[in-house]
Parts: sequence; C-alpha cells; structure tokens
Amino acid sequence: MRRPSWRSLRVVTTVGVLAVISTACLGGGNSGSNAPGQSVTPRTPTEPTSPVTITFSSWVGDSPQMQGFVKEFEKLHPNINIELQAVSSGNATTKLITQVAGGTAPDVAFVDSSAVTEFGSRNALVNLDGFMAGSQTSPASAFVPAFLQMAQYGGSTYGLPYDGETTALFYRTDMFQQAGITDPPKTWDEFQADAAKLTDPSAKTYGFAVFAPEAEYYWEPFLWQAGGHLTTDDGNSIAFNSEQGKQAADFYVGLRQYSPQDYFAQTSWDGRVAFATGKVAMYEAGAWFGGTMKSDFPQINGKWDVAPLPEGPAGCATTVAGDSLVMFSQKNQDAAWLWMEYLTQPDNMKAWTYGSETTTLLPPRNDLLNDPALGKYNPWLAGFAQQMNCAVADNLSNKNWGEASDELNKELGKAIFGDITADEAIDTAAQQAQQLLSG
Repeated sequence: MRRPSWRSLRVVTTVGVLAVISTACLGGGNSGSNAPGQSVTPRTPTEPTSPVTITFSSWVGDSPQMQGFVKEFEKLHPNINIELQAVSSGNATTKLITQVAGGTAPDVAFVDSSAVTEFGSRNALVNLDGFMAGSQTSPASAFVPAFLQMAQYGGSTYGLPYDGETTALFYRTDMFQQAGITDPPKTWDEFQADAAKLTDPSAKTYGFAVFAPEAEYYWEPFLWQAGGHLTTDDGNSIAFNSEQGKQAADFYVGLRQYSPQDYFAQTSWDGRVAFATGKVAMYEAGAWFGGTMKSDFPQINGKWDVAPLPEGPAGCATTVAGDSLVMFSQKNQDAAWLWMEYLTQPDNMKAWTYGSETTTLLPPRNDLLNDPALGKYNPWLAGFAQQMNCAVADNLSNKNWGEASDELNKELGKAIFGDITADEAIDTAAQQAQQLLSG
C-alpha cells in the first residue's frame, strides 16, 4: 500500500527560496490565468516525431503498478521515454522548490494537491486549461468538483487530480460491543458520550486519539461542522477565530481527556498501532488507514468498521485531500500532457486507486466515484465515496496560507498538551496567521 503524503504533510516553505521562485523567469509555459467564464481555446497535443524524454518526479515510481504504466505508455508512444525521478514524500515539495529556483524542475511531478496553489501562484506551472478543453478523456468536467478545486488557482487549472480520499471515523466494533454501544456516534454529543464510555485509564483503553503534530488538519472537519471557515472568501483575512471556530476548537481539544497522553506527540501514522492493539476505540483518518489495518494488522480483521464523522451544529462535513499531476515543462509540453492524460484515463486511474485488494484510495473522477465496483475488494471504500457530498475543499488561494496554517497547527498542538486553552490557541494563531496572510 502506498503511504499517502497528505495524511500529515503540509507545504512548508522558506521565505528565501520562495522569493527566488517569485522573481525567477518561470512562466514560459504558463499562458496566464483565465478569468472565470472566459472561453478557453482547446489544445490538442502533437505526437513527437523524434525521441523525447519526459522526467517524472514522484515517490511512487518504484511501485510495480507505476512501472507497468510506464512500459505500456512507451509502447503506445514509441517516441516518448519516461524517466522516473525518485523523491521521498516528505521531501517532495522542498526539492521541487529548489529545482524550480535552479531551473532544473522535472517535466511532470506527482505532488500533494496542497502544493498546486504554492507553485501555481508563483507562475511555476503550466496552465492546463487548453489541454483539458481539448481532451476526450480528461476534460475538467470528468473530475469531482471538490478534487478539481484543489488543483486550481486564479480561475485556471494547474494540476490533474489523480487520487484522493476523505476523512471518516474508524471504530473498533469489538470494543463498542464490550461497552454496550450498538452504533457509531452520529452527533457531537453522541461522540463525546461514547468516547467517555470507552475510556478507562486504569485499563489503558481510550475512546479516541488526538495528535498534536496534525492538530489543524484533523480539527478542520469540526470547524466546518460548526459552520466556520478558515479564511474569508478572498483568502486575505483569517476567519477561523469566529464563534464557530472557537466552538469547534473547544470540542476537538476537549477530546484530549479521552485520548492516551503518550500519543499526543505522535502522528496518525504512528498512532495506528494504538487502534490495532485495542488501546484506542475510535480513530479519525482517511481511507489509507483501512488499507493499513487490513494489510499490517490482519488479526483485527472483522473487528473494525468505518462510519461518517459525527455531525456538528451545521451538519456533516469532512476533508478532501489527495495528489495531483502538475507540469513544469517549458519545451516538451505536448509529450508531458500525453503522459498526464494517460495516467488519468478511467481504466488507469481505477487500477491505481481501487482496482485491487491493495489499492485503497478514492478516484477523483465522477464516472469512477459512482462505479458499483468501487467497494469490490474493500467494501468500506464505498462509505468514503458517499461522504463526498459532505466534503469541503477550501481552495485557499492566498500563497501564504501554508505558513499561516502552520501557526494554527502549532497553537492547537499546545492546547492538546494542555499548555494553553483552546480559545487561547485560536486567538494567538489568528493573530500570527493574519500577519502571514498579509505578507
């Protein structure tokens, strides 16, 4: 199973390097953004008549599936060679920043979708609107709106959504049964009551798990469920310090009393063992978690299930996250697009996301998300797909949001450790984040 990048990573960048990107001459392939409603001229790629090499940067190049895609693509396009460039998921964005600044960026890259705004806002990516308008297999209308929105900036699309997921509630059915709980919680009140009933510090069992290093990401659904927002619509002002934001922070941080303290400093990846060993009964995570439980902890197969996140005062809401394909190429754009288009064709995306027992991701295409076979190998994936009607894709257009969200994550983390209150975390983070949004 591929370890997803979006689970805990943020686009953490340094001001100095970003300044280089902002001033470098990078926009040769970016023909500018199209204003909303502006017509786009379809662009049809031309097959190269002589050999060209397309460099593809990713942390999934060693996957047998991806290597199979490369071989098949090169058979279909004999004049295009795909050169795989390996990079770790944790270092992918940082390395791309350095490559862009130095003029050595790959033609195509597999990136966390949150990075699209970072690079798109700095004129480092090729505008894909024309290619998508001319595509028979990967037009904009083929993609789920929430996923497509994450790949857009300034009214144009700079990335092709490739895989993704939402966040749901995993729960141990055996622990629920032992506690006399018949169904997963559907509301905040039920969630809190169940967490309390499942918590017994003397037995070292707990109802839920919170993680300070990922506090902001896993708090976001509760913000939206309370009716709050991260920023104003224009992205220039902080909005999470509203009454709804503080209500959500009070509730989420309050769950620390039902969580094992020795996991506060861990990530959701590290904490998976607590769920697998019966130390934690409920777990907030994406579809990757189900695949990990199934493959790495088969001893609990049949002892866990998935449910939508409990609804808050404003109803249901969950995150949407994923990976996108972006183009940096300035000279081989047609060949680069043919590779990107090939990967996102229905059959190939199906194989990549849910087409086998070991693939446990959501496909960001409308035709695949409604595929009856989505849950063939992993039935619980169908539940994640159903949550898409509650998925929120805050398209945070401000180029400084990555740094601003780091402040929010840091302060909420302090609250989880009990160093400050949830309200203090929100107020302090809002002050710091506003300065960052303002540049």
